[in-house]
Amino acid sequence: MKDFEVKILDDTDYKFIEALKSLGMSRNVATTLTYLSNVDEASSQEIEMSTGLRQPEVSVAMRHMRERSWIDIHNKKAVGKGRPTKIYKLSAPVEDIIKHYEQKIIEDTKTTMDAITKLKDITKKM
Repeated sequence: MKDFEVKILDDTDYKFIEALKSLGMSRNVATTLTYLSNVDEASSQEIEMSTGLRQPEVSVAMRHMRERSWIDIHNKKAVGKGRPTKIYKLSAPVEDIIKHYEQKIIEDTKTTMDAITKLKDITKKM
């Protein structure tokens, strides 16, 4: 039997996840991002065991982060025969990821405020 060390999320991590979710990030991405921010690198299996996410949830989160260039991926050769294991590493600083959401919220707020201004202008003319 092989020994395997797994890091688990603590209360501070869960508060961080909730804060990310309040910005509009999905639970899966927030949980995976939080885990990766606490380790150097991890396999999908390690992420699943540590976070309680299922394999499809981790895959969806990884796709989302990969599309935004937030993670690096490399393969680790499996012992014996079999497929190599994908190893994930956070490539973007967490601060930059938070800034991405900050800018998105600012843009959304500006769009909403522009719509409100237009409505006010229209009602003045009525």
